[in-house]
Parts: sequence; C-alpha cells; structure tokens
Amino acid sequence: MKKESSLSTEQIDRVIEMAWEDRTPFDAILIQFGLKEEAVIKLMRSEMKSSSFKMWRARVQGRKTKHLKQRGNNVDRFKCSRQKGISNNKISKR
Repeated sequence: MKKESSLSTEQIDRVIEMAWEDRTPFDAILIQFGLKEEAVIKLMRSEMKSSSFKMWRARVQGRKTKHLKQRGNNVDRFKCSRQKGISNNKISKR
C-alpha cells in the first residue's frame, strides 16, 4: 500500500476529487492509488480546511455509495450511467 506522502500533487488532487464525489467508492481509490479508506480520511484531514473536512466526513460516514459492500450488485463501479464514452481522444457529443 502506498503512503499518501508518496503521491504527486496531481494524484493527491485526484484522490480528493474522487473522495468528494458521492458515487465513487473507497474501493476505487484503493485500486487506483493503493490508499485504504483510513489513509484517504487522513489525507483529506491534512489537505482540507477543518470545516470542509468535517462537512465531507459527516456526509460520507455510513453512505452506501462509498462502500461497495453496502451497494447492490447491479452497480457499475467506475462509470456513471450518464457518463459518455471517449473515442478518438475526443469526448462524445450527445
């Protein structure tokens, strides 16, 4: 497992972005960055303002969408149903 101190600035920004999103499970962060939920919480605490961290923590705590074990089996782990595919390096238009 990686330590949060071994991540680049861009990786830290992406972890924070993923952790802030309600639909991104902690397991996705573990797979992509090697950080367990506890390490993500520690990273968020150190990188965010205290009030922002408290607001995020209250929102995330116990949320089913942040924990794959609490989600149903019919949920796509990494892609929202409204998310469009990317082809030829250009985002598909609606």
